[in-house]
Amino acid sequence: MYRVIGTAKSRAFRVLWMLQELDEPYDHIAANPRSEGVVPFNPAGKVPVLIDDGTPITDSTAILTYLADRHGQLTHPAGTLDRARQDSLTQFLLDEFDAALWLAARHSFILPEEMRLSAIKNTLRWEFETSQKTLVHRMSDGPFLMGERMTVPDIILTHCLDWALTARFPVVEARLSDYLDRMRQRPAYRAVAAS
Repeated sequence: MYRVIGTAKSRAFRVLWMLQELDEPYDHIAANPRSEGVVPFNPAGKVPVLIDDGTPITDSTAILTYLADRHGQLTHPAGTLDRARQDSLTQFLLDEFDAALWLAARHSFILPEEMRLSAIKNTLRWEFETSQKTLVHRMSDGPFLMGERMTVPDIILTHCLDWALTARFPVVEARLSDYLDRMRQRPAYRAVAAS
C-alpha cells in the first residue's frame, strides 16, 4: 500500500487525487511541511512524499508521473508524440502556473518577513493571467486538456486553478472556469476535497 505524507491543502492533494482516480489503496499522513513527520523522508521538509516499498519519492509531478507510468493510466506511453505533448503541457503548467503561485505564496507567508516583497504579487498575477490566454489556445476541444483522456496535466492544472482562487489570482478565461467546474465534479476529486 502507498503512503502519502502531506496535508491535502498542499500539493499532496494532487497525489491523493491521482490515487483515488487509480482506485489504489493508500495511507495518508497529513503532516505539515518541515515537520517531524516529513523531514526523515525529505530533508528539505517539502511535501508531498510518496512512500512505495520503503522508498520515498518527492516532488508532486515526479510522483504523478511515477504512478501514471506504473499503473498505465492517466498518461500516454513514453516515447509517443502524445506523451511529448503531455510532458510539454506539464512543463508549461509548472513554469507558468505553479511557479507563479508558489512565488506568491513564498512572498506572502513562507519567507521571513524581512525577505518578502509584496509588490511582486501584482507582476505574478499579470503573468498568471497572460499564461491563461496562452493555455486556452493549447487546450483540445474535449473535456480534458488533451481531448477525451484525462492525463497528469489535468490534475496539475485543476490544482493550480483551485490554488489560484484561494490566493486571489483571478481565473480570467471562461474556458478554464468551465473546465475547473467539470473537474471538481469528478468523484475522485470530491472524495479528496471532502477529506
